[in-house]
Amino acid sequence: MRLSELFAKTQRTPPKDEESKNAKLLEQAGFIQKLSAGVYTFLPLGLKVLNKIENIVREEMNKAGGIEILMPALHPKENWEVTGRWQAFDALFKTKSNFGGEYALGPTHEEVLYSLLKKHISSYRDLPVYIYQIQTKFRDEKRPKAGLLRAREFRMKDLYSFHANDKDRDRYYEVMKKSYVEIFKNLGLSAIPTIASGGTFSELSMEFQVASDAGEDTIFLCGECNEAINKEVAKDGNPKCQNCGGAAKEIKAIEAGNIFPLKEKYANDFNLNFKDEAGKEKLVSAGCYGLGTSRVMGIIAEVMSDKKGLIWPKNVAPFTLHLIAVGESPKVKKAGEKLYAELIADGCEVLYDDRAERTAGEKFADADLIGIPLRAVVSEKTLDTDSVELKERNSEAIRLETIKTFLEKYD
Repeated sequence: MRLSELFAKTQRTPPKDEESKNAKLLEQAGFIQKLSAGVYTFLPLGLKVLNKIENIVREEMNKAGGIEILMPALHPKENWEVTGRWQAFDALFKTKSNFGGEYALGPTHEEVLYSLLKKHISSYRDLPVYIYQIQTKFRDEKRPKAGLLRAREFRMKDLYSFHANDKDRDRYYEVMKKSYVEIFKNLGLSAIPTIASGGTFSELSMEFQVASDAGEDTIFLCGECNEAINKEVAKDGNPKCQNCGGAAKEIKAIEAGNIFPLKEKYANDFNLNFKDEAGKEKLVSAGCYGLGTSRVMGIIAEVMSDKKGLIWPKNVAPFTLHLIAVGESPKVKKAGEKLYAELIADGCEVLYDDRAERTAGEKFADADLIGIPLRAVVSEKTLDTDSVELKERNSEAIRLETIKTFLEKYD
């Protein structure tokens, strides 16, 4: 992609109406743009990042046997009345049709999925089932001030597993724990598996927390065995490790995902039953596994950045390489265009800064702000030795490499 053709431009200064680091950086670098409080447009660079995050998540869900579907975002009131959450869910967006009927904009999808499965599950032979979606969701947050970390409209992956008994549900819970560890590893995030309260549905659940001063959660992380627990479920708020007895450190963190047993709660509401091998009617047991994909994008911006801008992990960066042509001579322009064309032909994801009106300093500043992992510069100086100047975004070291050697890496 040519930067000269990218309509979404970087800004010289951070937006003044944002409080959070992630929103300031992502808006200034041209990844997102605020429409209203808690509602953002994903611009071309931002959408590339979001798609890569969601593809990493999708790949792991497929490996774990998940079957992807797409459920409606517009939910009939009647479904939410079945669970009692039409009135009880504080952050529920509600709307009325001009032609009759009331609806909710879905913040979660139990009310839709359970009514769907009533038509497809009737026997133990139909179980287990692992269903997931990646969907836009809506919550009427009172103070959406944390950018992508707490938005009113956001992207979410949720997988639901349905089982004939709790033993099989708990087995799959362990499968999902391993899947989530792999997801965050592939995203380049150091997510800490953290024991937490299951709230309404279960005694315990597991959160995946990323250490950050911007976090709303506090966790205790053991320095001996590395087990973590949310402060809210620690005994008497005691930081001493409940696993090995070691000293635990108090850390601020952002929740990136969570997994927990739903048990039979919604199955009971919707009468989602099946006949076991003896022909006896039983309620389906379930588990829920959520991960905010747009939230993850915000988390990466919070924890993987410096005073110059964003520092994207390679797997989710909008491009692999940021190519810059410095200088106005025909020789430099020709070399930049040739190198860009060859890289594209070799399948490299390249953002090419071909803007003739921008100075070298402006181009370098934008490269740091946008945060692509590797910067390659073509200039009069480098062309004297048929080389390109290379710099990793997370390093100050600069090196020269011959164009031939550089291109061979992408063949």
